Amino acid sequence: MQFSIPPTAVVAGLQARIDGKTKPPGSLGRLERLALQIGQVQQSLTPSLDHPQLLVFAGDHGAAGAGVSAYPPEVTWQMVENFLAGGAAINVFARQNGLSLQIIDAGVAYDFGVRPGLVDAKIAAGTHNYLEQPAMSASERDTALARGAAIARGLADQGCRVLAFGEMGIGNSAAAALLTHHLTGTPLADCVGRGTGLDDAGLARKQRLLAQATRRAALAPEADALTVLAEFGGFEIAMIAGAMLAAAERRVLLLVDGFIVTSALLVAAAIAPNIGDYCVFCHRSAEPGHLAQLHALHAEPLLDLGLRLGEGTGAALAWPLVRAAAAFLNEMASFASAGVSGQA
Repeated sequence: MQFSIPPTAVVAGLQARIDGKTKPPGSLGRLERLALQIGQVQQSLTPSLDHPQLLVFAGDHGAAGAGVSAYPPEVTWQMVENFLAGGAAINVFARQNGLSLQIIDAGVAYDFGVRPGLVDAKIAAGTHNYLEQPAMSASERDTALARGAAIARGLADQGCRVLAFGEMGIGNSAAAALLTHHLTGTPLADCVGRGTGLDDAGLARKQRLLAQATRRAALAPEADALTVLAEFGGFEIAMIAGAMLAAAERRVLLLVDGFIVTSALLVAAAIAPNIGDYCVFCHRSAEPGHLAQLHALHAEPLLDLGLRLGEGTGAALAWPLVRAAAAFLNEMASFASAGVSGQA
């Protein structure tokens, strides 16, 4: 899958519009580059950010019970209940910033039943324990990718122009570390962080277990991203990757959260190298492996707030800046329209 944003006329037109606003050239800094990107994604001089949607994909991980997280596996479904009740950080930030929020059950080991705000896309009741076997079969992986893609296409058909991504899954920072190690070549120790708050002993245990998982899989250095995803990924990570690819095909702007969401993007970028053109990297996570991801993707995040919560919180907090970039492009007067003299 290869897709890219066509250059030429629209880029020149957008840059002329940005430079013609009543301000010194470049004085809005990063917002100017963001406005240019939004216009390029939509191939429009007057881009819109209609029907923004934040999707939180949830899934359980078979390795969670082995000690790769500070929290027990049941916290995944308990936090989904918290999302559905409106009580989590992402609920607060989504409400504050006008983002519609949906929770996707990609593979939680719990039966939620039919619930408002919950999309049942469950592949299975969690992945297998990658310390002992691949986390998912090729069929499960492909189904997760396809279900994520279907969700994104459905939203695009309804007029969604901006899709933000979040996740929930106890143990998924460990899965993200393994994906990052194998897909970027970064030493595993540099990809492993404290996740939900491991102490020093817990971090050392996590590092040992992930090294064990790497030895068990014994992947060749040239192993493709889909193989790596099946070995170590989560259903929520696979579903995000599929949704990203389908959304970019529809010229939807992608708001990328932190470490776990960016691990899904590493998979998507291996399939479609130009997908980064559609991505706004919302923040720099406090997880050490996120630096390796950002470097591999040549990405510059908007915010650096020391966040490591996940849930899409960084994307929700960056959303006002994305809106500001589109707003100045569409609403700010030009020198000509305002009767203001430009540079001599």
